[in-house]
Amino acid sequence: MDCVFCKIISGEIPTNKVYEDENIVAILDISQATKGHTLIVAKKHYKNLYDIDENVAADIFRVIPKLANAIKNAFHPIGLNVLVNTEKPLQTVFHFHVHLIPRYPHDGVEIDWINNMGNTTKEEFQATRDKIAAQLQ
Repeated sequence: MDCVFCKIISGEIPTNKVYEDENIVAILDISQATKGHTLIVAKKHYKNLYDIDENVAADIFRVIPKLANAIKNAFHPIGLNVLVNTEKPLQTVFHFHVHLIPRYPHDGVEIDWINNMGNTTKEEFQATRDKIAAQLQ
């Protein structure tokens, strides 16, 4: 398999590891969008959020507060983004991982979306809710 995260996990590619347990490794993102930008990576290869085992996902999300607080205490950011990219347009490494991106004043990182508040009717909300709920049954 030609997966950069699988190669990191197997030791083929060196990395800056900050945490490891049975199912997870946390490493500093090579891009360092901001100081302390950390990736939490499933050790087993899952393509993305659609593919990951829910128990492994639970393990990852149990570790997020611990790592977020470690970053907070180490660097004193003003906030932190938790981000998962799944397929288009932003997923570039197709191995499940979560970004922890500490935020600092004037850090230049833009994570933005259009605010459509007030543009969705009550009927559109209900139809959307019903379509999602139907897929959970």
